[in-house]
Amino acid sequence: MKLEEFLIEEECSMLEAMELLDKIAKKVLFITKQDQLTAAITDGDIRRWILKKGNLDAKVKDVANYDPIYIYERDKVTAKEYMIKHSVEALPIVDKNMHILTVMFWDNKEINNRKKLNVPIVIMAGGLGTRLYPYTKILPKPLIPIGEIPIAEHIINRFNRAGSNDFYLIVNHKKNMIKAYFNEIEKCYKITYIDEEQPLGTGGGLSLLKGQIKSTFILSNCDILIEEDYEKMYSFHKKEKNLITMVCSLKKITIPYGVVEIGDNGEIESMKEKPELSFFTNTGMYIVESKIIDEIEENRSMGFPDIIEKYKKAGKKIGVYPISEHAWLDMGQLDEMEAMRKRLDCDE
Repeated sequence: MKLEEFLIEEECSMLEAMELLDKIAKKVLFITKQDQLTAAITDGDIRRWILKKGNLDAKVKDVANYDPIYIYERDKVTAKEYMIKHSVEALPIVDKNMHILTVMFWDNKEINNRKKLNVPIVIMAGGLGTRLYPYTKILPKPLIPIGEIPIAEHIINRFNRAGSNDFYLIVNHKKNMIKAYFNEIEKCYKITYIDEEQPLGTGGGLSLLKGQIKSTFILSNCDILIEEDYEKMYSFHKKEKNLITMVCSLKKITIPYGVVEIGDNGEIESMKEKPELSFFTNTGMYIVESKIIDEIEENRSMGFPDIIEKYKKAGKKIGVYPISEHAWLDMGQLDEMEAMRKRLDCDE
């Protein structure tokens, strides 16, 4: 990659920074003035801004760190130790005039040495998948192939690579097919099947786990992939002392028409041609404290958002972990499923 790809102007919008971070698939951008390193902005900086300020209208200069971590070229041999000391994943190497010469990143070996997740994973795999008909007339949604393996296996593989080995699949529709598939494949993790005899929704099904999960767990729908650092998500949840943390993705939608606002007098107040709306949406992944399971009413159908609303009204702390639009892959509908297949390149 070229150094120029990691540079952004401080007058650019925060949304532009998020798009560039997605494009380069790294976690940091740098700001320069007169070719001198001036500041850095990371995905974490953006996340903290969103959670603190709650808006997407900021410019890079409002969010960036103007005291960035860097190392001089003469000290390049100690760069990895410096990165460990300061807990950074990318380190600009500069000359004596503060010109960025290159950027050093972790090699693959060191990336694999990061902290392991090791928490239970609950996957809601019992739905009918009506939006994916006619595929789901033959297969249950968790077994719909994305490349050479089904979507549920993609989800499990990602969590397993992050360090989790304990999986719970809540199954109902065509559950014997799901069990047969996972019982036949070679795997280095444990799956516990939770049989849902009647549809209980994405929240009600958790009541079937009473007495089985005693620690913080991650709950995921079976039709999504989140391309994020799961351990960071978990650490954020614990640090914030949330009861539930909802993983939310930025979403941008362009209205395909000119939008007209009408004033009180019936005259045109303003016009915007094909405006773009930006907002955060629920991805269907949550980090959850185990007490939720103990307190769920048994044999009652409910969605997990209903559970969130209940605890929110009770004054409990419900947090949000924001991610970029590019980090969320959803196959809940046919067009989205095809987009996921192209994105993953069907090579896992």
